[in-house]
Formats: sequence, C-alpha cells, structure tokens
Amino acid sequence: MTRGVVPVLLSPLLVLAEEGLQPSRPALQHVSPVSALSTLHGEPVDIELADAIALALRDNRAIRRAYLERIAQKFELRVAHDQFAPQLALKARYLANRNHADHYQEARLAPTASLLTPYGTRLSLDWARGHTRADGAGRRYSDGANLTIIQPLLRGAGRDIASAPLRQARLAEQLNRLALKDDVSAVITRTIMLYRALLRAQEQLRIAEDGLARSRQLVEVNRALIAAGRMAAFDIVQAQAEVANQEMARESSRNQLQQSCQALAQLLAIDLSTPLRAVESLHVERLQVDASQALARAEAWQPAYLMQQLAVEQAAIDLQVADNAQWWDLSLVGGVSQLRERPGNGTSGERYLGLELEVPIGDLDRRQAWVRAQVAMDQQNLNLAESRQQLQREVGTAVRDVQVRWRQVEIAERALALSQRKLDIEQEKLAAGRSSNFQVLSFEGDLRYAQSTRLDAILDYLEAQVVLDQVLGATLDSWNVALND
Repeated sequence: MTRGVVPVLLSPLLVLAEEGLQPSRPALQHVSPVSALSTLHGEPVDIELADAIALALRDNRAIRRAYLERIAQKFELRVAHDQFAPQLALKARYLANRNHADHYQEARLAPTASLLTPYGTRLSLDWARGHTRADGAGRRYSDGANLTIIQPLLRGAGRDIASAPLRQARLAEQLNRLALKDDVSAVITRTIMLYRALLRAQEQLRIAEDGLARSRQLVEVNRALIAAGRMAAFDIVQAQAEVANQEMARESSRNQLQQSCQALAQLLAIDLSTPLRAVESLHVERLQVDASQALARAEAWQPAYLMQQLAVEQAAIDLQVADNAQWWDLSLVGGVSQLRERPGNGTSGERYLGLELEVPIGDLDRRQAWVRAQVAMDQQNLNLAESRQQLQREVGTAVRDVQVRWRQVEIAERALALSQRKLDIEQEKLAAGRSSNFQVLSFEGDLRYAQSTRLDAILDYLEAQVVLDQVLGATLDSWNVALND
C-alpha cells in the first residue's frame, strides 16, 4: 500500500521537477517579432514600432523577471486553496532499546488526516499501528484510531472568517495580475518613448545634414558672386564659419543618434552594436478625446486605481477578522477513539461530546490587532479618495496635453512653411545681389529652428497619446497585447 500512496502524494512535485519553471510571456497579437537582428557590413536594420514592442515583450528582462515572479505568486494562491483540502501525513518510527530489565524493538506506523471546512470546522483522524518485540515480555500489537471534530461557535466561526485567508489570497492574486499589467504597460510605454527618441535623433541628424548642405551651397554661391565682382572676398567668411558650425552640429546629432540606438537596444535585450533604424512615419492625425469618457475608462481600467480599491477590500477583511477575534473562544468538541491490543482484553473505545471555552483576561494583543486593523481601514479609505482625485487630475492633464500638443503641431506646420518660403525669397535676392550673407544665414537658422520645432511638436503629440493611454490603463488594448497569464 505504501508504494502506491507515495507516488500519488509526490506527483505534483515530480511534475514540477520534470517540467521546471516555465514562465509564460506576453505577446503582441497578429505580429511576429523578427527572430534575430543581424547586420551585413554594418548596414542599418530597419525596425517598425510594432516590431520593437514585440521584441520587448519577448526579451525584455524586466518583463521576464515579472513573469518568473508570477510562478511563485500563482503557487501561493494554490496553497491558499489547499487549506480546505484534506491534509495527509505519514509518520513511521523504529526503535531498538535496552533497559535494566529487558531488550526490545519497537516499530510504529501512524498516518494522519485532517480537514478544515469553509465554516471553520476542523476534523482530524489518526490511526496508529504498533509492534513491540521484547526478549522477556514477548510480542505485543496495538492498533487504534481517533476521530476528533472541533466546531468554533464564537471566535473563528462562520464562513466569512474561515475563508478570510482564501479571500485575501484571491485579492492578492488580482493585485498581482494588475501589477503585471502595469509592468508590461510600462515597458511598452518605455519602448515607444525610446523608439521615438531614436526617430527624433535620426530626424535631427537629417536636419543637420540638410543645413550643412545648404551652408555649403551658400559658400559656392558666394564664390560665384566674388568671381563676378558682385561681392567682397571677405564676406565669404560668414558662410564658411556657418559650414563649420553645421559640421559640429552634425557630429553632435550623430552622437545623440548612437546613444538613442543603444538605449533602445538595451531595452530590447539585443546586441548594443546593432545599428537600428526607426522607419515609422511622422504623419499624425488629430485625436478627439472626451474628458468625462476618459475618466470613466480610467476608473475601470487603470491598474494603480484598481489596486487601491482592492487594498480597501483587503483592509475590510482584516478588520472583520480582528472584530471576530474579540469574541471568546467557544467550541463544540466531539470525538471517537478505539484501541485494540494483543495479547489483551480485546477492544476498548471512547466517545465524547461537549463544549470548550477559553476566556482571555487582561490580554491586549487582540485589542491592539483590532485598533491596527481599524486604523489601516481608515487609511486605505483616505488613500482611495486621494487616488481618485489624483486620477481625475492625471486624466484631465493628459487630455489637455493631447489637445494642446495638436494645436502646437498645427502652428509648427505653418511656421515651417513660412520659414522655408522666407529663406527661398532671401536666397533669390542674394543671387540678384540685393541681400547679404548675414540675412541669408539668419533665415537659414530660422528654418532649422522651425524644422526642429515641427519635429518636436509631432513627437510630443505622439508621446502625449502614449501617456494618455498609460493614464487610462489602455496601453495593452491600444496595441492589442495579450498578457498570456
């Protein structure tokens, strides 16, 4: 019998040993990340934003750590459920002893079983079989069983109190799932920000290179004007100095591009030397957001706010348990026992039923636990009110930021078009000898500033949308990400 029972009892452990700890991973649905990012002779690797997110979900170390932690967290919930399952134990003992009168050997096998019901009832059954062999006294056999039932009537009684640890474990599991959602959303947001930082650095480098090209073209125009006798030779110095300034700006942009590329590569957990190139379009469209609808969605979706609501529920359960602990410990106790010995007079048994009362006198520990639970409950309610107000402020700020950023995009577009037109006119006047290098260089600086401002306005608008998604708790929905938890 023993050989058949032990494998059954150990089977969950054997399964864990065979399978190991295999954490799941989130996934961007309908998108398969590239299996490897390799380059040929240092050529840049084009990467879409969706590919970057898919790679982060697959390989980011913070996400992998979070999913490893989920293995232990899920097992904690399983342990909490197991408290209402039968608990089995097997105890065996073998002794060889000698005293002044005899030499004997004793063997004892004692399996026990216990069960806690959702109403607080405790049942325990133990059975013991013993065998003693002595040189003088001979052999003796004992075989007995005991069944005990304890039903709390005051302290610890009732389904709500008995199931409090399980309810706490379920709430903790909900908290863990929300924390996982928050962690994954944070990584997605971080990936988008770093991807667009790379895109910003690329565009800044392009602006610097275009500015350098125009500066060099201006030098050529100056040389032609000097050769035609329409410009003094020393006036070319301004254009040449501008070329040197633009070369310096280009080198600074290249350095920023390299830093942005490495920051994204580190987040994606790939080789830092991989020359990534963001290929997302900078085309943007206006996003219409209703503030009241956004707040309602945030209240239903944002992990941090939902976690605070669960914290209030946990505090309420703790207070309920602390309230119950103030009662006297009154229990209904019953049991049956039977013992058989050989050689001897056969079988003996016992049955009993009664009440057991324990009254604490001068014990402030339980009162202290209630005070702490009540204070914790009040604090969590205050935290919930603070969280709701904080959520309202964050949603309002995010919605306004999206609206303001869009107006800035529109203004930046107009400013860029006017700056480009202004520079074109001034270059035509310079070619006709009716302007100066100083004026053209001034308008050239205005154009570069307008280009950078437009770039910043577009990327800031896109980032404002990302922040809004995060505040609303809608990041996973927006990118169709499955947690696979």
